[in-house]
Amino acid sequence: MYRSVATAIPRGGSPMDSGGDYVVKLDQVPRWIDAEHRSLEGGNEDPLFPNSYFVDPLAPVSGAEGGGNGVLSRFPVDHEINSKIYLWRGNPWNLEVDAVVNSTNENLDEAHSSPGLHAAAGPGLAEECATLGGCRTGMAKVTNAYDLPSRRVIHTVGPKYAVKYHTAAENALSHCYRSCLELLTESGLKSIAVGCIYTETKNYPREPAAHVAIRTVRRFLEKHKDKITAVVFCTTTSTDTEIYKRLLPLYFPRDKHEEEVALSKLPADVGDENGETIIDERKIRIKPLPAATQNLPKLLPPQEDPPVIDVGLTRRRNSAYLESYLDPAFMSIIKDPDQRRIEQWEKASQAQGGFNCAKLLGFGDLGGPPLSVAEEYSLHSRYLAKANSLNLSEIAEMKIIYRGGVDSEGRPVMVVVGAHFLLRCLDLERFVFYVVKEFQPLIQKPYTIVYFHSAASLQIQPELGWMKRLQQILGRKHQHNLHAIYVLHPTLGLKAAILALQLFVDSVVWKKVIYVDRLLQLFRYVPREQLTIPDFVFQHDLEVNGGKGLIVDPRTKYVYHRP
Repeated sequence: MYRSVATAIPRGGSPMDSGGDYVVKLDQVPRWIDAEHRSLEGGNEDPLFPNSYFVDPLAPVSGAEGGGNGVLSRFPVDHEINSKIYLWRGNPWNLEVDAVVNSTNENLDEAHSSPGLHAAAGPGLAEECATLGGCRTGMAKVTNAYDLPSRRVIHTVGPKYAVKYHTAAENALSHCYRSCLELLTESGLKSIAVGCIYTETKNYPREPAAHVAIRTVRRFLEKHKDKITAVVFCTTTSTDTEIYKRLLPLYFPRDKHEEEVALSKLPADVGDENGETIIDERKIRIKPLPAATQNLPKLLPPQEDPPVIDVGLTRRRNSAYLESYLDPAFMSIIKDPDQRRIEQWEKASQAQGGFNCAKLLGFGDLGGPPLSVAEEYSLHSRYLAKANSLNLSEIAEMKIIYRGGVDSEGRPVMVVVGAHFLLRCLDLERFVFYVVKEFQPLIQKPYTIVYFHSAASLQIQPELGWMKRLQQILGRKHQHNLHAIYVLHPTLGLKAAILALQLFVDSVVWKKVIYVDRLLQLFRYVPREQLTIPDFVFQHDLEVNGGKGLIVDPRTKYVYHRP
């Protein structure tokens, strides 16, 4: 059925027109270390290809040029690992390797498997799959390869993707690749060809999926490189091929220059030692008690139970000794509520008695005491519980904020439309509940905000005091995990307002604002297909930029260049 290819295959390509019955030996596929080096600087990218590299103003620049600041690479050069990596444009089952990976569904159905694999393997493969009892998402099972040139087929089930469950999908996809590699080594096999484990029907974005695949393979090889001789990444489209060519140098740098450039190009979250994403808030932190010293008071010797009337007094006396062992941050949380309330009143009276410059300038009341971590957490929890109990459909219908897809680095995106923020007909308190409810799934890890200021310059804006209150309700997790706010079509008035937000509200959050003058520029940060954009934004872009650059037809969504 298969015939061998006598000559080497061109780099990055495959004989796609030969009918699919050819066999390619592993030594005919170029290794990653032998492939041509491509610049990571991204100087000549196609403006219509949104995944091409660009200089991210928010990316850390330390070590990006020369590594002189002592920043250590998370993926240093390793020539032994690099020698095991291959990139092949073609179907995995045409390669003569020990095992090929089949992306399928939980029932291992032929109809939902990698297109063409069952036809090439013959009917025996489907018959054996029917005896396996299915396969769970993120897991893998192995069968014979039958008519394929490989020895085994490893079947795995990729996850469905939704922005709300981004981390779960990311880790499930990582587990797919790791399960396949574990089965490979457990079966005594050495080489594997793996395609992109996702399907269009499962909506997994291509570039974030490639990040997960490459970093998981890298982490596995770091621990088991003596057990594997070859991992072939197989792509069947030009888009996937270009993505892998751009991302492989980040995780498998071939020289010091690629390693240094990768420092500024790698995503902030590259997972743990297995390539899986870890949510810091879910880690268990155990802090040991400090060693006792001579200066600490001695604990009271054991004694009989005190009389009932003295129990409260005895507990208060013993607590004085225990406080010396407790973390001050923990003690501040359990401080007496009445005492904390008195301290807040004192701070509030001092703030109100002083000169409130922000209120004088018409920015609203920015006074009041700052909230502690525990108070912010309690405030956010109360608002979230209330929001989940309310029907806020009228706010949702206004389309002021809504979820997008992911940005170029795989971070979830929240879209804000300024022209839809009609202050005169909006219940701000109910809007706050809606914001808290919508932002809750996103702020658990790094995320991005895209704000369309198009045609919103005449809208009445909320006071800065209200903005400060909203940020207090969202809490420190929002402040920490917000990657950037991309503001499209900014005006001088908006820039002045953002400057005021930096001065009077939050210098951390509002210094993450990136001004974007045209849609074409925005698509370099957030791919076009990841955004739902109102039609008037396209029209405003044409009016403001004079028809130069990118033109988008709102009806057909067709993107083209205008000379």
